Amino acid sequence: MALYSLAVRHIKTALLGAIALGFLVSPSLADTLKDAMALAYQGNPNLLAARAQLRATDENVPIALSGWRPTLRLNGQIQRNRSENKIFAGGGVGQVVTGGVYQRTSESVGVQFTQPVFRGFRTISQTAQARNRVAAQRALLEATESQVLLQVSTAYLDVLQNQAVVNLRMNNVQVLTRQLEATNDRFRVGEITRTDVAQSEANLAGAKASLVQAEGALQQARSTYQNVVGKAPENLVRPDLPSFLPDSLQAAIDIAIAENPSYLAADYNALAANEAISLARSDLLPSIQIVGSYNKGWNTVADKSRSENVSAVAQVSVPIYQAGAEYARLRQSKHTAGQQRLLADQARLDARNFATAAWENLQATTAAIQSFQSQVSANEIALEGVQREAEVGARTVLDVLEEEQRLLNSRVNLVQAQRDQVVAAYQLLSAMGMLSGADMALDVPTYDYESYFDDVEYQLFGGGVPSINE
Repeated sequence: MALYSLAVRHIKTALLGAIALGFLVSPSLADTLKDAMALAYQGNPNLLAARAQLRATDENVPIALSGWRPTLRLNGQIQRNRSENKIFAGGGVGQVVTGGVYQRTSESVGVQFTQPVFRGFRTISQTAQARNRVAAQRALLEATESQVLLQVSTAYLDVLQNQAVVNLRMNNVQVLTRQLEATNDRFRVGEITRTDVAQSEANLAGAKASLVQAEGALQQARSTYQNVVGKAPENLVRPDLPSFLPDSLQAAIDIAIAENPSYLAADYNALAANEAISLARSDLLPSIQIVGSYNKGWNTVADKSRSENVSAVAQVSVPIYQAGAEYARLRQSKHTAGQQRLLADQARLDARNFATAAWENLQATTAAIQSFQSQVSANEIALEGVQREAEVGARTVLDVLEEEQRLLNSRVNLVQAQRDQVVAAYQLLSAMGMLSGADMALDVPTYDYESYFDDVEYQLFGGGVPSINE
């Protein structure tokens, strides 16, 4: 019995070591969740690509505004003419009476100025459509940012969870190894049977297999973390729940249907589709433009001749019939606008559903944590009791092994529930459109998409663009 009591003390020490190793990490030496988010915010390729896509979409506005502006074109031409005339005697062939070769090089230059006056409201519709598309792309950028930060938080917590499970299972192997040694000692002195030894050996083999599986899951989680964040995880520390969660389900829904970026993007796309109707209708309206030109030529009519021409023309074009294509485009744009509005309605319903699901998941995991904590405490008491009873022969080795397995399972379940609770909290923030670099107060400069738009909105010249990584 003295051998068994000594083994029990070693087991308790190992279990306490497992808890400390799995959950206590010095924050000063750890990569916090905000640190991981900041790295992804600055370097995640998907997020950088979404910013580049927004900058490309911004350019649709100056493209549309160019419909108000004139065009100026310079034309030049150099032409070499050569002609040869021969007159034959008597109209026959063979004897040339007179003739000659004439050569002349003519040159001309001209400037043409075209100013649109009325384009059937096309420019107004194009500009409004472009601005709505920019707003939609901004919302999509926010959705991508939220998705990336949610991936970071999920990957971060997956590493923590799997590391804690590995620690628990590793220490369980150590516990069962010591227990097997104690069991063999007791078998040698005749306190227990060979069956007890076999049971201990079987449990140890199963624990080793579970440890290998847990280590594999940890390596996969670490790989996912590096893929999203951009660096391998080092000394992660379990984060607290976000402090700005809503107080009720209805509050979460109200925020989600007003701020969810996917819904906002769909709504702006629907507005852009409405402008496409006006754009298609402009094909049925007249257009007016003023064309001014100046042309000067040398040797254009004869050698040493000069010509000069200045003109100003007001051109009016009234479409009468264009083979019916313009009416087909108008009908098509109306159908597309209806489709986009339905998609926006569905996106609103999806935002409500996502917020509801995340809220309920958060409540469920919070309740589960309390239950698992109670279960762990109860299993700890039960294990201690079973161990004491085994010391006096009232319990078998199998009883102790089964109770240890129950305690291990409850601790693993608690670790998983703690992970699920924090992930559900960030899923809720994402559904409400509140998971961004600014919302999380990351210690990095916030991407300013207004700055680039302001630079190019009315820009008349220049083809320089910022780096793709900016």
